[in-house]
Amino acid sequence: MRREKLISNIRNVPDFPIPGIQFKDVTTLFKDSECLQILSDIMYEMYKDKGITKVVGIESRGFIMGPILATRLNAGFIPIRKPGKLPAETIEETYDKEYGTDTVQIHKDALDANDIILLHDDLLATGGTMKAACDLVKRLHPKAIYVNFIIELKDLNGKDIFDPNIEIQSVLSL
Repeated sequence: MRREKLISNIRNVPDFPIPGIQFKDVTTLFKDSECLQILSDIMYEMYKDKGITKVVGIESRGFIMGPILATRLNAGFIPIRKPGKLPAETIEETYDKEYGTDTVQIHKDALDANDIILLHDDLLATGGTMKAACDLVKRLHPKAIYVNFIIELKDLNGKDIFDPNIEIQSVLSL
C-alpha cells in the first residue's frame, strides 16, 4: 500500500528534457509529507544494517533524499556535482547518457578507505549518470559501495552496466 501511494504520486512529463523521453518527476513525492516519510522509512530500512558512513547524492534530485537518509543513518553527506560547482580540488568522470554527454565531479578529499558508501539518485534509466558516479567514487577507494534509486525503469536494463558485485536497489520498479 505504501509503494502504491508513491507510484500514484509520480508525475509523468512527456518529451522532457527532449522529445521522446517520458520523464518521471519525483518532485511530486517530495512535496507530499506522507510520501516523503514513506520514502525515508523504506530507504532507511534498506540500509540501516549496512554500516554506511557516507551517503553520496548526485546533483540535483539526489540532494533531497540523500541528506535525509544520511541523517537517519548517522552518516555524512557528500555531493556529486556538475563541473564548476564544487569549491575545492575535484576529480571528474565524463559519460554518455540517453540524451547527451555530461561530466560529474566530487571533492578529491570527500571519501577515504574506511568509508562505506551509499550512492543515491532519483532514477535509474540507462545507468550512465550513476555508473559515472560509481566509477568516480571507486577512485577514492572506499571499503564498499551500495547504489540506491527511488525509481528503476526496468525495461531500460540500466543495472546491466554495473559491476555485478555492487548491490543496486530501488524503492520502485516501473
